[in-house]
Amino acid sequence: MEPEHPLQAGGTPQWSQVAESVLAPLGYEVLEAGLKSGKNPVLLVRIERKDEVPISIADLERANRALSAHLDTLETLLPARYLLQVESPGADRPLFTARHFERFAGLKVRVRSPQGNFTGRIGAVRGDMVEFLLEKDETRSLQLGTFKATLAEWPDKPR
Repeated sequence: MEPEHPLQAGGTPQWSQVAESVLAPLGYEVLEAGLKSGKNPVLLVRIERKDEVPISIADLERANRALSAHLDTLETLLPARYLLQVESPGADRPLFTARHFERFAGLKVRVRSPQGNFTGRIGAVRGDMVEFLLEKDETRSLQLGTFKATLAEWPDKPR
């Protein structure tokens, strides 16, 4: 069965949903997806494995082939020429869900929020609240969905 083509109002594709519809059945979670326009447009898709095993080159190739084949059916929604770039999250790995924060607990993250930007360690995760440990024994708790966070350090062993 062909995946659906999720569209926003006005007919603009929601690239994360398009990528998720293709890659989720293959065992991948789409962390980010977006079309960066310009002289050489790039459709960038960042993925990780749902089983939390580190992404391999073979995973990236598999995801790229599957997504590329699907995108060929959406050619009217894409620029005539574009580059598909499928990659692992890398050093600036974004964190979105409670599980992401639980998985990387204790590591430093960069946080951007309406209450201000800061760097701190991930503390406790309780429901949709994440606690961050800052310098001088200060803590800050934020609700998921109200801030953006990326890893500021990478774990010694895959998590």
